[in-house]
Amino acid sequence: MKPILEIQNISKKFRISHQTNGYLSLRDRMMNALKFEKNSTEDFWALKDISFEVQAGESIGIIGRNGAGKSTLLKILSKITPPTTGKIISRGRMASLLEVGTGFHPELTGRENIFFNGSLLGMKRKEIENKFDEIVDFSGTEKFLDTPLKHYSSGMQLRLAFAVAAFLEPEILIIDEVLAVGDAEFQKKCLGKMEDVSKSGRTILFVSHNMAAVQSLCTKSILLKNGKLQFINSSDEVIQAYFNQIEGNLKKHNGVLVFNQNIKAKPIKKIEILCDGRNSNTAYMGCQLEIRVHFKTTTNLDAPVLGIILKDSQGVPMIGVNNKHYAGNIAEHPISEGCISMSIPYLTLFEGVYHADIHFGNGYSDFEILQDCFEFTVEPMKFASGEIPDKRFNKLFIKEIEWTLGSK
Repeated sequence: MKPILEIQNISKKFRISHQTNGYLSLRDRMMNALKFEKNSTEDFWALKDISFEVQAGESIGIIGRNGAGKSTLLKILSKITPPTTGKIISRGRMASLLEVGTGFHPELTGRENIFFNGSLLGMKRKEIENKFDEIVDFSGTEKFLDTPLKHYSSGMQLRLAFAVAAFLEPEILIIDEVLAVGDAEFQKKCLGKMEDVSKSGRTILFVSHNMAAVQSLCTKSILLKNGKLQFINSSDEVIQAYFNQIEGNLKKHNGVLVFNQNIKAKPIKKIEILCDGRNSNTAYMGCQLEIRVHFKTTTNLDAPVLGIILKDSQGVPMIGVNNKHYAGNIAEHPISEGCISMSIPYLTLFEGVYHADIHFGNGYSDFEILQDCFEFTVEPMKFASGEIPDKRFNKLFIKEIEWTLGSK
């Protein structure tokens, strides 16, 4: 039997422009245009000679660090952007969920968008009508069906888009990291539905930084690095190779990591990890853990926001916080350069290796996201008052718990 997808020597080149004179005002740009001066350019290969096959009914995970080429590959597979070289042979109807709102029209209502998006997937109106109630029920958007999509939150748009893509039964379902937008309950529903889709014999290509989700859903995975296919095998082996790659790159930081020193468009310049006030890539259970993010932007920020997600060795989030939810670290006046610090007075993580995602932005807008940008090790603490609970059954360590034994 022929594979449902054949990816043959796919490469994708982008041309990057560089300003030779740093920041230029509008007047400078106009003068340069009159002088016929050109900015320097270079070719950047986001993907290089990618080849693999996908059999009908397979669930394939695609993993790799930021910039590895995962999203570019999915956009090519979804025919959103063409490859520079190579070709793709598809033998099934394909549905893609790559970005919130993809394939939807903001001026149309939720009801109209279900039919609009379904028609883009090649569905007939009768087929869409047969699945309409299931789509609405799964997405939880019944109250807003006749409201224009532009008034939906990003989470509502995501729920509706996923429901349309999953319930209209494409032979191939392509899902990017976009599921991270949803809340935990909806992510669980999505993963359950994707398992149902896989068991029904349809094909899934799934990009995620949640390795537990990849391991649960995908029997086989692909590891990309710098635009090249580095490894394809069982998900267990590929995920282990991915973490070996991360650990090899990040163990050397010793509590201080420097970023983007000469890139004005990226605000995060340095990250510090401190255990009880000392820079270190090793913490211990019960210590004061502090994470400092130093930033510099080209514009003033009136509400700088730092979000931090700490994940275990399988990519499962343990802690996710940002300073919008807590008092402190709120700018009293607009600021373009500084440091936001998050301090946990008493670290409740068990011993093990942890990775971190950093989100930095202003208000509700993300300026830069660094996924798996550093790791640290938590060592066990001395626990004089009793035995440390079995970490096989606990995700977080709580030192002080009161127990009372009474006769009645």
